[in-house]
Amino acid sequence: MNRFKTSKFKNTTPKVSKKDGWINNVHAGSFSCQGNHIKASSKLVAFNTDQAGGGMVGLTTVDPADGQWTVTQISCHSDLVTDMDFSPFDDSLLATCSGDGTVKLWHLCDPEKEQPSSPDLTLQPGQGRLELVHFHPTSSGLLAVGTTKAPLIWDTSKQDVPLAALEQHSDQLQSLTWKRDGSLLASSSKDKMLRVFDPRAQLTPVQSAKSLQSNKDSRILWAKDELLLTTGFDTMRNREVRLWDSRKLSSSISSLSFGTSSGMLVPLLDDDTGLLLLAGFGDTAVECYEVSASEPFLTQVSHCLTDASTRGVAMVPKLALDVLSCEVMRVLQLTDSCIVPISYQVPRKNSGHEFHDDLYPDTVGTTPAMSAEEWWQGGKKQVGKVSLHPDKKPKPSAKQAPVKKEPPSGGNKEDQPRGSSSSSPISTPSSSAAPSRSPSSTSGLSSGFLPSPSQNVKAIQNLMGPTSKFRHIQGAVMHRDKHITNIRNLNLTTPGECDGFCVNSQRVAVPLAISGGQIAVFERSGPGRQPDSALPTIQNSVNVADLSWDPFDTHRLAVAGDDAKIRLWQVPKGGLKDTLTEPELVLQGHTEKIYSIKFHPLASGVLVSSSYDLTVRLWNLESGEQVKVLTGHQDQVFGIAWSPDGKLLATVCKDAKVRIYDPRKSTSPVQEGPGPEGHRGARVVWVLDGKYLLVSGFDSRSERELYLFSADSLSSGPVASTALNVSPSTLIPFYDPDTSVVILTGKGDTRVYIYEVVPEDPYFIECSSFNSPEPHKGLAFLPKTECNVRDVEIAVGMMLTKTTVEPVVFRVPRVKKEFFQDDVFPDTAVWWEPALTAAAWLSGSNGQHKKLSLKPKDMTPVSEAPKEAPVRKYLPSSVYLEEKTDEQKKDELLSAMVAKLGNMDDPLPQESFEGVDEEEWDD
Repeated sequence: MNRFKTSKFKNTTPKVSKKDGWINNVHAGSFSCQGNHIKASSKLVAFNTDQAGGGMVGLTTVDPADGQWTVTQISCHSDLVTDMDFSPFDDSLLATCSGDGTVKLWHLCDPEKEQPSSPDLTLQPGQGRLELVHFHPTSSGLLAVGTTKAPLIWDTSKQDVPLAALEQHSDQLQSLTWKRDGSLLASSSKDKMLRVFDPRAQLTPVQSAKSLQSNKDSRILWAKDELLLTTGFDTMRNREVRLWDSRKLSSSISSLSFGTSSGMLVPLLDDDTGLLLLAGFGDTAVECYEVSASEPFLTQVSHCLTDASTRGVAMVPKLALDVLSCEVMRVLQLTDSCIVPISYQVPRKNSGHEFHDDLYPDTVGTTPAMSAEEWWQGGKKQVGKVSLHPDKKPKPSAKQAPVKKEPPSGGNKEDQPRGSSSSSPISTPSSSAAPSRSPSSTSGLSSGFLPSPSQNVKAIQNLMGPTSKFRHIQGAVMHRDKHITNIRNLNLTTPGECDGFCVNSQRVAVPLAISGGQIAVFERSGPGRQPDSALPTIQNSVNVADLSWDPFDTHRLAVAGDDAKIRLWQVPKGGLKDTLTEPELVLQGHTEKIYSIKFHPLASGVLVSSSYDLTVRLWNLESGEQVKVLTGHQDQVFGIAWSPDGKLLATVCKDAKVRIYDPRKSTSPVQEGPGPEGHRGARVVWVLDGKYLLVSGFDSRSERELYLFSADSLSSGPVASTALNVSPSTLIPFYDPDTSVVILTGKGDTRVYIYEVVPEDPYFIECSSFNSPEPHKGLAFLPKTECNVRDVEIAVGMMLTKTTVEPVVFRVPRVKKEFFQDDVFPDTAVWWEPALTAAAWLSGSNGQHKKLSLKPKDMTPVSEAPKEAPVRKYLPSSVYLEEKTDEQKKDELLSAMVAKLGNMDDPLPQESFEGVDEEEWDD
């Protein structure tokens, strides 16, 4: 029998919500972790955000009463939130774990209310970064916590130590899943092993096998009965789904392949219907299959395409579904900027009026079957079943009171934050009614209107200080088809003063860890997988210390070597076809190894270099001669930078000094001041039209720090500084003079810091950071003309990883993207064209770059956009009808009802549904 023809779910249709049904104001991060990026209870939705390095969690509701979603954020951890899970017995109880090594439990309120400032409970296993957290499906107060290599079983009423620390895996733990009855725990790991544990019987697995074909990312979940389902990759890097008998893990009983892609497939399974959702990170497709305990095991039901790439997916619990509309499943797709609900409905006659009990068997309820202690002692009780029939569905518990700060003097006991007085801190909480607010007690609301948004913004600014228009900037790795992949033998140990690689608008130069100081050059016009065979290279003869493209000649590459020489190479048009062995020019003068090299920003053919011989030298490439030797450094020169007008040169040195030179007038510094105290490394860049110097370095405790110096008074020390974190790598700054945004990251980091630099207090305004999926080895930026202004991209960079070069874009979220954002895109300098020659600059002449408008001809500046009339927002009718006459009440209530219903001429949602043939109706 063909199962596809007989399944009651064969015609299940995915309905992607229209844009007015999306949850906006979401700033999802791009993080490297093993856990969920989004989770849902019947009431609340929690998700990763890019705020505070991923240490914050976003929060919204599943079904807002007024149809308007409120999104708020909770500061949960000091490091990335790696996983989260809602309790199956309390819609408001959220567990989070983090890179900071802690698990925290939070009793949350509706997003409109004030959230708790501290968790109900904090667990500290003391085993470093935590990756996974899962509530037990039948017992209250019981958690499975995944460390880097081992699962822990934790009774939260005994906070000090776990009930059990299961056997260590030989490589990274990637996924955990409880069996539906709570008896067993299964895991997948990077060592390609599948393991099944009975934690109450033994700490070692009861079943295990090296079953996975690839050590790349994997996910595991318990399917029907004894079946386990995994998603991962085969030996050819194709994504695959496999079903296993948990009693025999040596070979799978069924598999499906989904083609090559870098994005992990995330599986979600509805236990009642057997419907399986598969969504890949970075994909726009969501697949639906039906899982059976017998052949054919996996049967495709539907294929859904969405408008945006997936960052994560979550399934809404069964109790929140619209059963009268035959909704059998609802999925929330997390994207970069919004959450998209996708509803799966079975077409039935009388849909919307009748309850179809064949679609909705009784489902697991929300009352725990036993305590953690009872389970640990061998209890086997199961959670009771409840009906989904609207007349029998369990009533939701009363809403929690918002967590309030203690009133200054006394105050009601009910208004205090709830303590953890029960035996288990995560037992089902008691409920209390939220206090109501009288209209007369709210100033300025007697007219029935809310305060204007501008008043709110001003009040917030007065309270919190200045904010940046770039504070919600979003970084994103571009599609894989723009990546340069399969780069072999990368040199990942370039000196700290080197950026690691360099790029221009046409090509990328990457040092290789091959004898002879070889450099690979890749054309940006030809991305893709590089051949396994040897590539033509530049043979520099000695190890590469630093390298830089000539800003005015995309074919000329300057390379500093360990032999104290600088070689200039000319890459032929169209890229390297043969290995280059002869440079066009060799510069000699330094007596020891060179640290770094920088081209002049305005004059063609002028280069500056710093060396272990403690000198900084200027070179005229037109004549091939050394023209200046700058002195005054007492130790290693960490960084050098030209001023925007090309007149001055700044240096930062290991002797804890920052210096400014006027190299055409003097070989000694014209200014000198105290620099970073740490000796690990530093960088310097000119900011704010050349009036300030920004220095990244280390303080005396080796903490990374940013310093801002006035270029007119270095001796006074920094005018401002801000500490970041402790890390061994120096932050390399990229400064965009058009926006005054500085983007910083270190080699080996995953986090990219972003600040707006302003000339008054607070000087550094922190913006959203970007997290790369894996540690990067360098980040270099392209000309402003590479930015897509229609998508409000303010910077485009190239990120170097162990084997790839990947484009990264930084976008500013804007509503009116159909207009040119002229406040973000002023006329930009044409810095890729020289303003004068080397001879002219050396003789004392100065110049400046021409300016270029980035505005496309078919776009109107947002400053000239027609002004929209302000929309007056009404409070609910219950607030202001009390102050109206009976006639006014009647009229305004009628108006409110009409506004809720909308325009009757608009098509109804069901009119857009696809038709179903008569013979396809299920009775």
